[in-house]
Parts: sequence; C-alpha cells; structure tokens
Amino acid sequence: MKKTFIAISIMLAVGLTACNNRLDLQPQQSIDAQTALVTAQDVESAIIGAYGDLGNGALYGTNLNLLPELLGAENYITWRGTFAGYRQVAQRSIQNTNTEAERTWLRAYAAINTVNNVLESLDKVANATLKKTLEGEAKFIRGILYFELVRLYALQWGATANNSQPGVPLVLRATITSEQAAQTAARNTVAQVYTQVINDLTQASTLLPNDNGARADKYSALAFLARVYLQQNDYAKALTAANQVIQSGMFRLNPSVTAAFRNRNTAESIFEIQQNDQNNAGTSNDGLTTFYASLPVNGVNIGRGDVQVNTPFVNQYDPADARRTELLYIGYKGVNRYYTGKWADFGANIPVIRLAEMLLIRAEANLRLGSTVGATPAADLNAVRQRAGLAPIASPTVEDVLRERQFELAFEGLRIHDLRRTRQSTGTYAWNDPKLVLPIPKREVDANSLLVQNPGY
Repeated sequence: MKKTFIAISIMLAVGLTACNNRLDLQPQQSIDAQTALVTAQDVESAIIGAYGDLGNGALYGTNLNLLPELLGAENYITWRGTFAGYRQVAQRSIQNTNTEAERTWLRAYAAINTVNNVLESLDKVANATLKKTLEGEAKFIRGILYFELVRLYALQWGATANNSQPGVPLVLRATITSEQAAQTAARNTVAQVYTQVINDLTQASTLLPNDNGARADKYSALAFLARVYLQQNDYAKALTAANQVIQSGMFRLNPSVTAAFRNRNTAESIFEIQQNDQNNAGTSNDGLTTFYASLPVNGVNIGRGDVQVNTPFVNQYDPADARRTELLYIGYKGVNRYYTGKWADFGANIPVIRLAEMLLIRAEANLRLGSTVGATPAADLNAVRQRAGLAPIASPTVEDVLRERQFELAFEGLRIHDLRRTRQSTGTYAWNDPKLVLPIPKREVDANSLLVQNPGY
C-alpha cells in the first residue's frame, strides 16, 4: 500500500524545475531520524540544517517575503513575471494546486519536523549550556514558522470573536517513521496556534544567550514576539517586547538606509538569513534579488525585474527621502519602471527583522496606549525619519507611524500582514477576504480527511 506523507515531510531537498512547473515533489534524499541524531554533533548539525531550511526559497529566501507583498499589491507593486504561481497570488486567482503555496507549506513543516527531532534528542547533548541553546534555537525556529504559516493559511487574528477559525495543524512531535508520517491531523484553531507560537518564542527568549553569533539569540525571539503581539493588536505586550530589544543596547540604527542591505549582520540587524555567493536562495529561478532586481551592472543585467514598484507608491515618498533616492531606481526592464534596491545582490544576507521595526512598534504601541515607555513616540518615529533625511514630526499620530512603516519596511514581507491587522482593504479585497488567504495544498487535503480546506478552494 502506498504511503502518502501529509503535513510533514521527511525529505531534505525539494527539486526545482521550470518557471511554470517549479515544484518537483519527489524526495531526493531521506533519513532515518532515529539513527541520524545519536550525538551532540548530530543534534547541532540538525539545527544548522533547519537554519538552512529558513533560507530556502520556499521560506525566507523568497516566499515569506514575496507572497505577503503580492497579496497586498494594489497601489504598491505589480507582478510582471512568468511564474504562474506568483501570478495567481498577485491576481487573487489562486488555485488549490498553487506551487508556491504548496512548497512553502511543505518546506515549513519539514523544518518544523527537524526541530521537533532536535527537541526529542536533547538527551544526546551532555553540555548543559549547549543543550539549553539548542533547545532555544529549536523553539525559536518552530515558533516563527508557525507564526508565518498561520498568517498565510488562515484568516487574520480577530476575524472571529474567539479566534476559533481554522489555523494550521500543530505538530509538536518528530515524525521518524513512515507510519507516523501517514497519521492524519486536523487544523488547530488560530487561537491555539498563536498560543503555541507565543509559548515557543517566550521559552526561546529565556533559553537563548544574549549573543549567539549569526544565529538566533534572546533578542531575535523577543523581536518576533513583538511582531506576534502587534499582529494580535496586543499593544501592551508588543510594547514590552520591543522595548526589551531596544533597551538591551545590543543594536543601533545604521547611519544609512542602505547599510542593512549592503552589509552582513549590521548593528541594526536583529535576525537575518546568512547567505553568500555559493550558498543562497537562487540566482535565476528563486531568491529575492532574482525577482526584485532589475539592475544593469557593467553591461550585465542582474535580476528578472518581475516585481515592479508602482509609480504612485514611489511618489508618496518625500522627494528628499533617502529611501526614495537610494533604494528605488529605474531598472533595465521597461521604460520608467521603478524597482527596489533592497535586494540587489544574490549572495547578500537577508535581514528578516531590524531595529527600525522595533522603534516603530514601540512608537505605535505607546501612541495607542497613551504612554511613553522607553521613549516618546516622537523620539522613536523621528529616529527612523531623520536617518532617512526627513524633518521630525513634533506630535505624531498613529497614522504617521503606520505611514512610516510603509516607507521603511516596504518590500520586506510585511505588506498584507499590516493591512490585515489594521483592517485595511487592498483594492476591492477587505482585510478578512478569504481570497487573501492561501489554500491548504490540495495534495494535503486529498491525503487527510481531517484537513479542512479554506473557503473558495
């Protein structure tokens, strides 16, 4: 009898093919997880492998940035590429066989399975400090991935009174045999998924060291907690988490708006995906630079120029704004078409969360709560504005902060999530429109009778 692997995948690699059929679902390599993690070195290698998964094009290497941007594309960006999966997302004509929705789901659950295996193998690690750090890293990775999954594959927090709308399946044990992989699981509620995300990230923040090199540390977990609480409109907790990151003194704004995207692990970066010219998300059919860049460099064109920045959005920037003059440009593809300069080097690291975002979260939360924890909203907002060469705003409003988020964090994967949490529409689509939610992959629903599909698919 043929076994169908549902929800979780034990595969280590996913084959990529042509533009309109890029997902090859045949596992290229698999492992017996029971025998793979037998030493402390094996456990740490598994964690390193999970970080590698985070940088894959299905996750932060491309899709956890690009899909949220395309879902909120109106008056912002235009997709001009040939990849059918992305075109469906941009046009809200997504099919339940959409390759991008499918590969993101599979890769996320593969990485979650890896860290679940780590958590169940920590007894192999004798060094108490290392054991604590590896547990923190595993819970950090699991927490951020469930956060990304529930935001993409479920209705926004607050869409129902008690957040009982279907979220995603919570799988909290390792799948190490084909029999386990063939077991079915229902979708947990959005409330249950958020509870798990917060538990994982909170525990990670207590387990991880203040500084863990290029890997996740205490402040990476706290920064993601600030994002999670903000997505829930829990401003008091978002404020506390963001303030802890800022007050740590571990981070500072870079002097220029381009520095975080031209240099590795800058003082502003709280967590970023480590890449180089030999090991990156892709240079032709995947990767942020592949899709966002349209750069003519020394007679060679870099990037496909698939994501065009719409002129009306460009014109919203103050003409003196350095983010306008230094991070937006006319590309080689088309006449007078703008592109973002944030993703312009195939081998560059990918900043996932930065201090500028923490300052804007603290400013917004303080404004909504009528407080001045850590600093005044004006001080935090103007730190970001003045870095961009703009005049300060003496008495900012929440709308000022939200506008600054659009300018500062554009093209970093937050677009649809900000629109949803602030209950704004994108074009004719309301914040809670099911068309702004990705489908559960058809192959998963077909294999699992407990897995309920999202409306419209």
